[in-house]
Amino acid sequence: MTSTRLIHVLVFDGFADWEPAHALAELRRWGKRSVRVIGFTSAPVVSMGGLKVLPDATLATVAIDDVELFLLPGGDMWESSTYPRASLDSLLVRLVAAQTPVAAICGATLALARAGLLDGRRHTSNMRSYLAAHAPEYAGSAYYEERSAVRDQHVITASGLAAVDFAREIFAELQVFNASDEALWYGMFKGGHVPTDAI
Repeated sequence: MTSTRLIHVLVFDGFADWEPAHALAELRRWGKRSVRVIGFTSAPVVSMGGLKVLPDATLATVAIDDVELFLLPGGDMWESSTYPRASLDSLLVRLVAAQTPVAAICGATLALARAGLLDGRRHTSNMRSYLAAHAPEYAGSAYYEERSAVRDQHVITASGLAAVDFAREIFAELQVFNASDEALWYGMFKGGHVPTDAI
């Protein structure tokens, strides 16, 4: 089922370009979604892998009703918290209040922790101590799970080593695949299992 709302992905200098790649590719290919690239400003950014990306719009212009999923990739920026935190916190809180899915991987889970969005729902990150070390206001330790990716109450979190699992949770949240197609996709990209009928 397609949506008139868009997948929004936040980009910034040094974002980890591979972390949202599986999710974005299949959301466009199988899910027939459109992707809107959001920057803190309208200036081009360069990913960790050296890709120059020009945002379609800025964070300040994001309208909640236009968002089907808001995706935050990791990157070293999150550890320094040198981003417009108040603006991002406000948007994330409003998205979650509207039950709009938010997905964060690796260092981007710090943004959710700082916004208080992990304090009452199951979640994961790079490790429990990682969240506490970089987000002193984090109070969700009791809800932390030692898993690659976790989805709870429209919030998806993942370790930086779990881009495939992260994508799978996004697909489940947005009902991109049926159960058999999801298992097939996960077997290929996680386990390297090529279907016999594809040979």
